Parts: sequence; structure tokens; C-alpha cells
Amino acid sequence: MRLKEIAKVLGIECESEIEITGLNTLLESDKNQLTFLENKKYVKDLEKTNAAAVLVKEEFKDLVPKDTIALICEEPYVKLAYTSKLFAPNIIETLGNEPKIGQNTTIMPNAYLGKDSTIGDNCTIMAGCFIGDNVQIGNNTIIYPNVSIYRDCKVGSDCIIHSGTVIGSDGFGFANTKAGKYIKIYQNGNVVIGNDVEIGSNCCIDRAVFQSTIIENGCRIDNLVHIAHNCKLGVGCILTGQVGLSGSTTLHQYVIMGGQSATAGHLEIAPFTTIAARGGVTKSIKEPKKQWAGFPLYDHKQWLRLQSKISNLLKKG
Repeated sequence: MRLKEIAKVLGIECESEIEITGLNTLLESDKNQLTFLENKKYVKDLEKTNAAAVLVKEEFKDLVPKDTIALICEEPYVKLAYTSKLFAPNIIETLGNEPKIGQNTTIMPNAYLGKDSTIGDNCTIMAGCFIGDNVQIGNNTIIYPNVSIYRDCKVGSDCIIHSGTVIGSDGFGFANTKAGKYIKIYQNGNVVIGNDVEIGSNCCIDRAVFQSTIIENGCRIDNLVHIAHNCKLGVGCILTGQVGLSGSTTLHQYVIMGGQSATAGHLEIAPFTTIAARGGVTKSIKEPKKQWAGFPLYDHKQWLRLQSKISNLLKKG
């Protein structure tokens, strides 16, 4: 869309004819994308942005780079939410190419394959599966009954996805107005799953707001796991039952998370970290190859000593 057309929808004055191809973050935007600044802690990112235009409050307009157009507004995050709808793709495509299905692939009855989707060789797609438009699935992958893979998502080769799992559903993204109304932020990214990944039953892996939620090669995900939008799992991560990752969490390679453990959003966990069951991660973990437990999080050995002391106090009481 032309920038002036977007501005008109948002009620902002702008006559620029520049073509906007999509939305992105401050640091990852290119010269044809629109971005925003809501939180002042990202002011330094504003100064570095390459975006064509930025939704920004009056107080930060002087920090906008000279080659970026400032769209001044009181609620940039709310304006972003309205803009995201303009770039949302169709829920279902009615036009397009029929699915491409590889050799020796079995598609069971009542499975739906969307337009422009591609299924590799030697795959099995069982009954009740929904494979959306423009989905790509590699070779030798097994998808059990009633799995849903939303449009534009990618699944690698040699993967196994168990029943009831949903890949590419919308991340939990809403902007609230000053009056308290919640405005949906359309999640226009996708999910990209690498090779040799196994995902258990009834898991939910949300698509990204922009770009991709990423599950790299060799990951193992147990039943009832939730991975929120824009998370990134490095090679060989293991998430056991009922783990929850908040948005934009990055797990580096071979992180292990025990049952019902969870993370806050926008943090990183160092390689070869182990989080014990029910551990709550609220800050980034930068030192690799350590074990953690509890909430608030302690070094695992310290946590064991703490539990021992609490137990002794109860016995004395």
C-alpha cells in the first residue's frame, strides 16, 4: 500500500507515495516497511532503524532518522494494530495452484490441503488434518490425525507431529486503547520447523507477528506445550509436558525444560541449560551448562539446600 493510504486509514496526515510492503521491528525493517516505537526503552533502536516510516509519539520525533518518515500519533501501538489488519493475508485462498504431492506420499480421507501447498516424498498425512495454503512439508514426515498447520508455515523432513497439535495459530497480541478496548494485532508471520523434529499431542506453536517463530533441527517437544509468537528454539532443545514459553523467548541449543516450567517473554537462555520442573525463568540466563530450579529461579544445588532448610524448619516447628 502507499504510505499516504495507510496514513489516511489511521487518521494521520502524510502525502508520501512510497510503497509499503509490510510491517517489522525497528531494527529489522527495511526501506519499504513500516515500524513503530511505543516503549521508550527502545529509543536507541529508533535511531538505527532503516524503515520507510515509523509510528511514533511527538516526544520522540526528533530522534527519527532523516531518511525515515515520522508518523506522529498518541498511541503508536494501537495504530500498529490497525495497520496490521491491512497487511493480513486471506484466511483461505480460493485461487491458486493445486497442492503438489511427492512420490509414495499417503494422504488419508478427510485431510484438507490448501492452495500452493507442497508435500514431500514418503509422507503420511492422516485423516482430519488441515494443511493450509502455501504450507511446505519436507520428505518422510508423519502427521497424525487432526493436526492443523495454518497457512504459510514450513515443516522440514523426517518430522513427526502428533494428534491435535496446532502450528501457526495467532500469537496472543492485542493493543489496548486509552479507553481499555483491546485491538487485535494481526499475526502476519509464520512458523518454520526444521528437520528431525518431533512434536507431541495437543501442542500450540504460535505464528510470529512479523517474520517467523523458529524450531530448529532435532528438537523434541512433549504433549501440551505452548510456544508463543516469535520464539526461537535452537538445535536439539527438549521441552517436556506443559512447558510454556512467552513471546520472543530464545532458547539456544540443547536447552532442556522440565514439566510445567515456563519463561517470561523477550529473554534468552544459554546453551545446554537445564530448567527443572516448575522452574520459572524471569530473566535471561547467560552462563551455559548450568542447572536451575524453583521460582524465583535458583541454581539447582542452592534450591535443593533451600528446600532442605525449609523442611528442617517445619520439623522443628
